[in-house]
Amino acid sequence: MNYCKVILKPKKEESLLRFHPWVFSGAIQSIQGKPAEGDIVEIFGSNNQFLALGHYQIGSIAVRILSFKQIPIDIHFWVERIEVAYSIRKSLGLAGTDYNNTYRLIHGEGDNLPGLVIDIYAHTAVVQAHSVGMHHARSIIVEALKKVMGESLRNVYYKSESTLPFKANLGTEDGYLYGGEIEEIAVENGLKFYVDWLKGQKTGFFVDQRENRTLLQQYAKDRSVLNMFCYTGGFSFYAMRGGAKVVHSVDSSARAIALTNKNVEANFPNDPRHEAYAEDAFKYLEKMGSNYDLIILDPPAFAKHKDVLRNALQGYRKLNAIAFEKIKPGGIIFTFSCSQVVSKENFRLAVFSAAAQSGRNVRILHQLTQPADHPINIYHPEGEYLKGLVLHVE
Repeated sequence: MNYCKVILKPKKEESLLRFHPWVFSGAIQSIQGKPAEGDIVEIFGSNNQFLALGHYQIGSIAVRILSFKQIPIDIHFWVERIEVAYSIRKSLGLAGTDYNNTYRLIHGEGDNLPGLVIDIYAHTAVVQAHSVGMHHARSIIVEALKKVMGESLRNVYYKSESTLPFKANLGTEDGYLYGGEIEEIAVENGLKFYVDWLKGQKTGFFVDQRENRTLLQQYAKDRSVLNMFCYTGGFSFYAMRGGAKVVHSVDSSARAIALTNKNVEANFPNDPRHEAYAEDAFKYLEKMGSNYDLIILDPPAFAKHKDVLRNALQGYRKLNAIAFEKIKPGGIIFTFSCSQVVSKENFRLAVFSAAAQSGRNVRILHQLTQPADHPINIYHPEGEYLKGLVLHVE
């Protein structure tokens, strides 16, 4: 197949020679042909040396790389990439087990498929395209998923309405590309939960906190736990399994609170230890007393681009400062940032500033990150987005 050619400016090929999976628009000298957004293009250096091929898009990231070799992007390509990712998840003990059937199968650049996210909930794959190229490839991606996963795959739900570039004006709607079962219970480390992939945030559940929830369980025994920004209650039911005395879940979304209550009930029916509140997080924190000795702060991304980084860091400082002020002596705080543009250093500085403001002695017990089914491409360090600290407060 003949693809349009993207020719880079002199010396702008260096990042591709280091296998970075993006080409920025400022690096392009000329384009031969008229690629539409989402088309596959070939990239050449100024010396006419082939470098890579990938999806063309409009914006500062002009090409997302699919391969550094001149190969056809056909069904065999998609099957091979998904097979590699699936085998990694099986080796992690995530795929193909009854104890855990919830995991991320494809994590964009981390699985050499930039712009694509696929989460698995039992027999359902929830697919998110973050680029027009992945949107156009959705049918062949479904065929590849069926070939790799076989009978274990019963549904593929496409959830890209909110993740595709809005300027592309694709008019896409979320919906099933295969199957059509509406609701089923998924299992994470033996705990059951309902997933709302139709109307919930992201793909329906935050699968990236699995290992951090497991760690929280170890700290929960006999503690009074506050789970802020609880979404569908993941940390809450792990805390209950860990033996917490009391667990309070708070989220501004009434829909999230309803699903939290449903998930807690699925694992701990009629358990009086849990209460949930649909309230603004900052208002709840400011009015609460010193009732808790374990607090989880897992807010949504405060910054999605660098223009709002300063405001985001102020938000993290304010949030953590209230927790430091209110938590009981000897308390534990699990605090997170999922903003990719907030570096580990920036996040730690925001939390440090909040601790200093409180005047309390604080120790870092653990430094947390994303799990192995959210791998980081070694040539794309920007893929490390989840940062967390576990803190002991005297």
